[in-house]
Amino acid sequence: MKQIIANYLKNISGWRTHRKLVILSVDDYGNVRLNSKSALGNLESSQLSFSSHFDRLDTLETREDLEALYEVLSSVKDKNGRSAVFTPFALPCNINFEVMEENDYQKYEYEILPETYKKLSAKDPKAYEGTWNLWQEGIEKGLMKPQFHGREHFNLTIFNDLLVKRSDNLIKLLKQNSYVSIPEHKVYRQGWTAAYSFEELGETEDFLSNVEDGLKAFKKVYGYTPSVFTPPAQQFPLHLENELESLGLKYLDRPRSLKRHLGNGEYQIEKHSLGDGDVMTELVRNVVFEPTTSRVSDWVHYSFKQVEAAFHMKKPANISSHRVNFCGHIDENNRKVGLAALKQLLNKIVKRWPEVEFISAEDLGDAIHKTK
Repeated sequence: MKQIIANYLKNISGWRTHRKLVILSVDDYGNVRLNSKSALGNLESSQLSFSSHFDRLDTLETREDLEALYEVLSSVKDKNGRSAVFTPFALPCNINFEVMEENDYQKYEYEILPETYKKLSAKDPKAYEGTWNLWQEGIEKGLMKPQFHGREHFNLTIFNDLLVKRSDNLIKLLKQNSYVSIPEHKVYRQGWTAAYSFEELGETEDFLSNVEDGLKAFKKVYGYTPSVFTPPAQQFPLHLENELESLGLKYLDRPRSLKRHLGNGEYQIEKHSLGDGDVMTELVRNVVFEPTTSRVSDWVHYSFKQVEAAFHMKKPANISSHRVNFCGHIDENNRKVGLAALKQLLNKIVKRWPEVEFISAEDLGDAIHKTK
């Protein structure tokens, strides 16, 4: 009963529509987190253990990952005959592990995503050959409409500090072409995966230039300028948010509730509503779908009831998920479970509401913008 009430309460405020809109907002595409099964084994044998399913299963999407995903998305059509579409909140850059190794891990270096795929295709053609072409095909066919998730998905303040300290565990990760969590991260307040989190205001001086550089890389990689931004781990300095518009961004992807770090250990609790914002329009996710995690026994039913509440309250169903649910490079069954649940959920939605429309996060922002 408590969950049912919560499903409706979070849809009380904000922009409304009579259309049955479904958005699939999926974080973390385009970035290397864990390199491979052998990398995981090597790290575990060096006394590093990983409890998070992100650290154990989240890899750069493979050819099979995308082929299987496209099959599911293409199998479900909306009232206009359009396939379901992912909005992958994606990163255009990865650590250049090879150059860093050549320079004895003295300095952070990065590369753009096609270069990452070129290297991986040579090292592991069974998994990665042809994957970048598949990415471009998915964009051309309208199955994928990537938006901006930052230049990198880790905190450079922490990363650079550990480089200076010659952290043995960080170098172990880099030698395995990975950047999963290590115990040293816990001593920093910024948060390892929160690229734009900070402890003191001085750390934010380069954030906008980082975003600007990331947006240029995004256009080079994915072929267009993004309009929607969700920062890694949801953290971005409040005093810089309105500056994002000058860089070409129009919409901020939000959770309904946000505990924002203000620096120096101070936080504020925020509640966000769809369509809010005078400068940057807010797109708020209101459905959670993480089918390979165990905190919910039946994810299809759990997420469907949230979609039902959203439509009842005249709201789009903005479904929040992560790439890790659809990764099979480490464990093929993980991908099978995630995609089977996704297909079941989408089919259930279309059967219940034949008038449903599948749109991207950018489409949602544009629809709201036209009415403001």
